[in-house]
Amino acid sequence: MAEQARAIQTRRNILMAAAKIFESRGYQAATISEILTAAGVTKGALYFHFQSKDELAQGVLSEQVDHRLMVPDRSSKVQELVDMVMLHAYRLQTDPLVRAGVRLSLEQQPGLDRSGPFLQWADVVTALLTKAQAQGELLPHVDPAESSDVLVGAFGGVQAMSQAVSDYQNLPDKVAALLRHVLPSVTLPSVLPSLDLSEGRGAMVYLEALSVAEERESALAAAAD
Repeated sequence: MAEQARAIQTRRNILMAAAKIFESRGYQAATISEILTAAGVTKGALYFHFQSKDELAQGVLSEQVDHRLMVPDRSSKVQELVDMVMLHAYRLQTDPLVRAGVRLSLEQQPGLDRSGPFLQWADVVTALLTKAQAQGELLPHVDPAESSDVLVGAFGGVQAMSQAVSDYQNLPDKVAALLRHVLPSVTLPSVLPSLDLSEGRGAMVYLEALSVAEERESALAAAAD
């Protein structure tokens, strides 16, 4: 178990080092030697986990949808969607892996498959909207898949604009504004007043999701022992 834990931590350290390089220099300019130096690992250790710079980039991209930090179930699936968006906005402000993943997903680099995060987010949002529809939270005309594509695409644009204008400092406000504009077009008017879109929502949801993840990991570790 100790060896497995070390391997997991080494992989995490490599991803974090790669994220910092990708975020500051972009995919094309980043080099494996820079990432090795930043991570403080040998070439053999890096290639044990990642065979190429492309695999490193895909690893960073996949961190945008971190299944260890998921929003707990809410009775309102629209609130759960809001919380997921707010959580991602908070992580963009605080997590270099997420920031680097977003930069990579928005860069137009030949040979780099950037579709993964967009498709994953679209699937997650579609699933939540479908559940919201099933329990009567959405307007009758709503197509969950179509609304998901609109929200994911708009969120990507808001992220890019916030990064360019304020280095993500105004992102919570801009995300809340996006949701205030989009949600009335898909959500029943009776649901809207109960939604919490407050500025500190992302940080609160992060702490909640982190607590749940830690409890789950502790339970798994105890079961393994």
